[in-house]
Amino acid sequence: MKTLQALIAEFQDKLLNRSQPLVMGILNTTPDSFSDGGSHTELDIAVAAAQRMMEEGADIIDIGGESTRPGAPEVSVEDELNRVIPLVKKCKELGLPVSVDTMKTQVMAACLDVGVVMLNDVNGFRAEGTMELFEYLPEVELQPYVCIMHMQGVPRTMQHKPEYKNLFEDINQFFKERVELLEGTALEASRIVLDPGFGFGKTDEHNWSMLREFNRFNELGYPVLSGLSRKSMFGRLLNKEPMDRIPASLAGALISAQNGARIIRVHDVAATVDVLKVLDAVKTAP
Repeated sequence: MKTLQALIAEFQDKLLNRSQPLVMGILNTTPDSFSDGGSHTELDIAVAAAQRMMEEGADIIDIGGESTRPGAPEVSVEDELNRVIPLVKKCKELGLPVSVDTMKTQVMAACLDVGVVMLNDVNGFRAEGTMELFEYLPEVELQPYVCIMHMQGVPRTMQHKPEYKNLFEDINQFFKERVELLEGTALEASRIVLDPGFGFGKTDEHNWSMLREFNRFNELGYPVLSGLSRKSMFGRLLNKEPMDRIPASLAGALISAQNGARIIRVHDVAATVDVLKVLDAVKTAP
């Protein structure tokens, strides 16, 4: 079984040195997530899904215990902990690299106690007490990666007429401010990842512009994650339900990768891995 230090080191090596982007498999333990809600609420089923995604080529599994779809209700800390921590512990026992998708300081603290490779916060680590968690981190070899996502508003209301003075400048300014705060803690700056947040306080026009010019988020010098899998922007464009948006999601993954994304967050791991392998073969051909 791999230790946490070994899992973090392996992830770091891939992120820094592999020519193609890493694939993050989505594993929601919620009953109401927009695409796979209710599919992985039982621990054994969730563990099997994590193992399957790793066999399909995922580099890390992103576990979520609270839906962040537009209009989603809040989940109590207790419920989220009960959904997430047993699965994190089981994955750790099996030597699987895990990220946890949470906005709650208490859940982050519990994950740090158990040991995870990444904390992924759609709220950009803005909750009260979150920054204090990073004041007392262990030595850098055991520090998790942290993914700062941009979201305008909160999940319940974020899609109510989002507006920007300048889309890219506003998002990158948000990143600069959050990075500056994190760099003032014990967190090693090399552990920071950015996510512009497709569909989180963005119109479809915002989303398409972000995808077309995704490389503009690389200007700050941190690895950037793209999360487009089965998004509603594809559903509205194509008039298709989430399970029928896989080809569109693969197109989004390909465009993101061509524009500098270092991590692609997806439901459909095997298909995405195939797409990225083809792209890499083209890019590295003599």
